Amino acid sequence: MLIQPANPSPRPRLGHVETVIVQTHKISCDGGLGALGHPRVWLKIGGHQTFCPYCSRLFVVDPNAEPETGH
Repeated sequence: MLIQPANPSPRPRLGHVETVIVQTHKISCDGGLGALGHPRVWLKIGGHQTFCPYCSRLFVVDPNAEPETGH
C-alpha cells in the first residue's frame, strides 16, 4: 500500500514567465535585452494571449483595450 504524505511538497516551478499586458493584437518582441535579446519577431494574438517562441514571454491583451478596427 502506498501512503501519501499529509502535506506533499509543491512541484518546483520551472521558471518565471514574464507577462506583458498589451493594447493591440499585433505586437513585436525582441527579448527586451538589447544586444542580448533575440531577433525581432512580429506576433498576432488570435484570442487573448500568445507566447513569444524565442523568450517565452506571455503577451496578454488587456480586457479593457479598444477593439481593433483595422485589417
